[in-house]
Amino acid sequence: MKYIDEYRDAKAARQFANAIAQITTKPWTLMEVCGGQTHAIIKYGVDELLPENITLLHGPGCPVCVTPVELIDKAVEISSRPDVVFTSFGDMMRVPGTNGDLLSSKAAGGDVRMVYSPLDALKIAQENPTKQVVFFAVGFETTAPANAMAVFQAKQRGIHNFSILVSHVLVPPAIEAILSSPGNRVQGFLAAGHVCAVVGYTEYEPLAQKYHVPFVVTGFEPIDILQGVYMTIKQLEEGRAEVENQYSRCVRREGNLPAQQLVGDVFTIVPRKWRGIGEIPHSGLGLRELYAEFDAEKRFGLTDYSVEESSDCMSGLVLQGKRKPIECPAFGTLCTPEHPLGATMVSNEGACAAYYRYRRPDASEKPVLSKKAEVLS
Repeated sequence: MKYIDEYRDAKAARQFANAIAQITTKPWTLMEVCGGQTHAIIKYGVDELLPENITLLHGPGCPVCVTPVELIDKAVEISSRPDVVFTSFGDMMRVPGTNGDLLSSKAAGGDVRMVYSPLDALKIAQENPTKQVVFFAVGFETTAPANAMAVFQAKQRGIHNFSILVSHVLVPPAIEAILSSPGNRVQGFLAAGHVCAVVGYTEYEPLAQKYHVPFVVTGFEPIDILQGVYMTIKQLEEGRAEVENQYSRCVRREGNLPAQQLVGDVFTIVPRKWRGIGEIPHSGLGLRELYAEFDAEKRFGLTDYSVEESSDCMSGLVLQGKRKPIECPAFGTLCTPEHPLGATMVSNEGACAAYYRYRRPDASEKPVLSKKAEVLS
């Protein structure tokens, strides 16, 4: 397939792996902060191509996974109301809260619908004026523009039976929380290419200087990731700490300025709790006062919630890069995609789901790019 096969070429992958091995003189620990990159790494065995003294950690790069339990519980409660149509992307449907998930709410009679865009939810609201239509607005900076547009259009068109349950989180504050933690061992970051396509990468430059850590904006295919690793290791070996852009075919330094303007008009920066991590200052987006009428938490009076997370789930440590999924005693036994303890086993971008699918001894799908592979299928 044009523009895909080039980035999954086994010969090119081996060349990058050899180049990485040639420049690596000491142990280094890197972190990717994108669930899509995590799945590509595990699916294609990218980490198995690297020298043994290079460690890849999986950070809090899955927005579904870091959505706090409180918001899942709020979503379930709202969706159970008879006058509500609750809409969401499909990957949120099975994320467990304290008392079930959105699919269980649907099974109990709630009007829960999967949509592909917040604008689909807005259309449902327009077609059902006697119902309250709520969209579960989850994501990093990548999905914020579309959610902002839905709210903006609702206000412009006077669609007052539409609201969003906001769970937007921001990547740079989470990275700083990791870098400033006492036990941090991350020495370089692969920055998520789709996030940077929206917001650019100027926000990483102060972090690189402050913590003397390199950042490389990286794409999502095996060759992208290997090149990102090479660029990061090269900086570390040379004693540099800069922001570089591997994903130049999609990302500009300044990002998408019109999208940033729309997001800034509709949202404001707020503290946000991250599932398994806790509250991180300035790490989320909330609706501005001008658009407060579209805030589902306020509309349904659900602003004060506090719940405890399951003590059986190690997803918080996985999201912080302190544990690999296979180090969890519940992995693959008490916790499976069919009966998950945490969101990292549910989401299509969750690290636990990636390991379950590709790294179990009896997994039906194995990495197709590894030290033993001759071709990429």
